[in-house]
Amino acid sequence: MNEQAPTRIVPRSNRLSDTPQALEKARTGRDSYFAFERLVSPNDLTVVFQPIVSLEDGKLYAYEALVRCGIKELQNPLVLFERSVQVGCAGRLGRMIREIAVPLSAGKPIFLNVHPQELHEAWIVRPDDPIFSHDHTVFLEVTESMPLTHHELCMNVLGELRARANIELVVDDLGAGYSNLKRILDLEPKVVKLDRGLIINLDRSVRQQRLVSGVVRLCVDLGATVVAEGIETDDEFSALRDTGAHYGQGYLFARPAYPMPAVTWPPASGPKKVASAKDAPSYPPPAA
Repeated sequence: MNEQAPTRIVPRSNRLSDTPQALEKARTGRDSYFAFERLVSPNDLTVVFQPIVSLEDGKLYAYEALVRCGIKELQNPLVLFERSVQVGCAGRLGRMIREIAVPLSAGKPIFLNVHPQELHEAWIVRPDDPIFSHDHTVFLEVTESMPLTHHELCMNVLGELRARANIELVVDDLGAGYSNLKRILDLEPKVVKLDRGLIINLDRSVRQQRLVSGVVRLCVDLGATVVAEGIETDDEFSALRDTGAHYGQGYLFARPAYPMPAVTWPPASGPKKVASAKDAPSYPPPAA
């Protein structure tokens, strides 16, 4: 006799307070539960989504889930996670974000950020984590600095996750710091995201364009798809297309929102038609 799949409970909104199943589970593990309660209330925590689109034709690749907090001093997600680490509930916070985001992303690939402390606390490898019930690819984003400081842990946890579900690794913010490319590439990321710092004013610097083109070429040679983050102007968009980058994300296409926003294509302030990039290198995304 075949067992029935468990009923998926979809939140009524993008707010944690509307995920009763998640809140019930949250009461396990007293220390981090009380730390989480002191940090935020269920009404404070929401998730918004931003599309990642093809730079060639604007087709949707995936949505990234981004946490938002209603407490003024915790509105910056980096600060929110820093505080969660200090009080001892980073793993639980990451889990609560996934409890909101994953059910709302049914049928779509989703990008989720993972804080290094979440790997230490092992929340993400629990068998009841929402990522294991998602019906499409889950892309887990780790910052470029994580392989430097948590290399063995990254390798072990991500290896386990990949073996258990349709989960892929994304190296985020490439170019934001001083990367050890060897350690990053040992993780065999499916996707590499270029930091906004490499994208801003790209159209104004030939040297910067050559640098980005070289990074894109390296990633493609190693089998990784390239996403450029923080695209805000037509000129950045046009310059990026000439580097061979595959996908883009930024205000030019859609601001983070809930419900999931539609893609603006062609970009509202951009070219009226997709320009011919006859001189651009041809780098099709690696096969799935």
